[in-house]
Order: sequence, then structure tokens, then C-alpha cells
Amino acid sequence: MARGFEIVSKYAGQGLHIPYRTTKKAAGYDFEAATDFTLPSIWKLNFVKILWQLKHGETSSAADLDAAAKVLKPFLVPTGIKAFMNDDEYLMLANRSSNPLKRNLILPNGIGIIDADYYNNDNNEGEIFLQLINMGIRDVHIKKGERIGQGIFTPYLTATDEAAIETTRNGGFGSSGK
Repeated sequence: MARGFEIVSKYAGQGLHIPYRTTKKAAGYDFEAATDFTLPSIWKLNFVKILWQLKHGETSSAADLDAAAKVLKPFLVPTGIKAFMNDDEYLMLANRSSNPLKRNLILPNGIGIIDADYYNNDNNEGEIFLQLINMGIRDVHIKKGERIGQGIFTPYLTATDEAAIETTRNGGFGSSGK
């Protein structure tokens, strides 16, 4: 069985750290930011105005809804890391417990799933990004090397009567679905 982490080629020689566990009984491997990154507060991105417009029916055009979606979209914080694992495993990305409490940062989908075929597929080296939203009133400045999330390797089961799947991944972030 093989699983682990590598640094993606564009970050080679830039002093990144492979994800690590901080205690011997920790399940999660801490991921660090690959670069300095600023997460703007959603409150500075017209969030309140858009919510008010939605509540009062003033946002109905496609352009208004596109603007709302852009404001509420998470930011992708680069880690410079890719993960390899067995075919029947995935890497679950989760928030650090201190992020919401100390920094008002959340993962909008609760967790992220990195499939085994995300690693080194034909059109993507497999760099892992953490989706984050800053719910605080001030921008959050993340410095290169700060811990921003954690990953846990997990096995999974498939249905016994599942038809054979022949489709292979052909792309990067978000490429397994339509």
C-alpha cells in the first residue's frame, strides 16, 4: 500500500513542506499555504447589498445573479502539494479547528474530496487547493507556510452490483463531474 505527498513541479525548490501530522495520534496531515494569500472579507464584497436585493426581489437579471455568485464564491488557496494513494482511497480535506474560531475561515462545502486519479492525470499535475471563505469583517492575510487545512487518507467501499466504470479523469479541479 502506498500513499503520500509530493510537491508539484512549479513549486520545486521553493521551500514548501510536505503535509505532516503534529502529534503521533493525529489523523490529519496539516497543509500549509504555498504562497502569501489574502482572503477578502465577504462583507467587503457587496455581500450584504446582494442579500438585501435577493430578499426584496431586486436581483433577478442574469447579470445580477452572476454578480451575486461571484461575491459568494470561495477562494482557492494553493498548497503546492499533490497526493498519491491506492485506488480504493481518497484524501479528505477538512478545516483546521482554529480557522473558524480564530480567523473566521470556513470551507464552504464542509470537506473536500481528492480522488486517487487526481494525482498526475493527463491534463493536471494534481495540485491541491483549499477552498476557503472569510466570514470575518476584515481581510485575512495568510503567509506562505501557515497551516490552512488538514487531509486525512480514507478507504472507501463501492456497491457490489455497480456496473464497470470505464471513464478516466481528464482534467484538474472539479473535473470528475459536469
